[in-house]
Amino acid sequence: MIKVGEFNELTIARKGAPGYFLNAETGDTKDDILLPFGNVVGDELEEGEKVTAFIYRDSQDRLIATMKEPLAKVGDLAFLKVKDNTRIGSFVDFGLERDLFVPLKEKMFYLEEGKEYLFYVYLDKTNRLAATTDVEKYLEIGEDYKVGDEVQGTIVGEYRSENLIVAVDNKFKGIMLKNEYFMDVNMGDNLKLKVKKIYEDGTVGLTPRITGKEERNKLQEEILKYLNDHNGFMPYNDSSSPDEIREVFHESKNYFKRALGGLMKRGLIKQDEEGTKLIK
Repeated sequence: MIKVGEFNELTIARKGAPGYFLNAETGDTKDDILLPFGNVVGDELEEGEKVTAFIYRDSQDRLIATMKEPLAKVGDLAFLKVKDNTRIGSFVDFGLERDLFVPLKEKMFYLEEGKEYLFYVYLDKTNRLAATTDVEKYLEIGEDYKVGDEVQGTIVGEYRSENLIVAVDNKFKGIMLKNEYFMDVNMGDNLKLKVKKIYEDGTVGLTPRITGKEERNKLQEEILKYLNDHNGFMPYNDSSSPDEIREVFHESKNYFKRALGGLMKRGLIKQDEEGTKLIK
């Protein structure tokens, strides 16, 4: 049985003007699959020879074969570049002559043309290749991670709580809580993260934060730079709202207050009801 979207080992039945015809083993030569000359890799082939070919459908919905390696096959999670957005869905490059279709209902977020995202490749109900951004259910449980590990994480979704769904090393299920990130993030972003917690179900809890001391020192430097760039004054202090702090410094109010406290102990700043001033 022919497996669409996968590599199949098939026998060359005959050679024709457009290429080689592969025996589909249905008993009807009309079902034989064309392997165009342009899709052949290596030397000229002979009738009766077995070849390993990837099977997909061409623009006229006919089965077509290629010996070229696609960027992804059925059941794969893969980074693929968006080539075009249409009213019915998007098309992404998966390394072959025909682009891979992402139906509108399978787009969980806006896809920017020219940007790569993590997709899951599947066969739809009509036995056609397709892709989806809804990859969470295809992510595996990472059993080898431990707290403190540094990993690469791709943002693949967001819960209503604004907690982010993360594909750890593009394969394993992770989550980054809203109170762990204070920078702007977009779907498809690839970030350097640290494992903060392993949940009971094996989901990897993540944070973009460095160690507490390093984070505090970094934030103190950012505060001093802000003050120096604004004539030694800023309208932010211990009483500023968490939203203001997040907007300006991309940090939690708790960390901001600690950083201010450290600068005050060093005699570098002072606070009043108007804000914070640099001591010159």
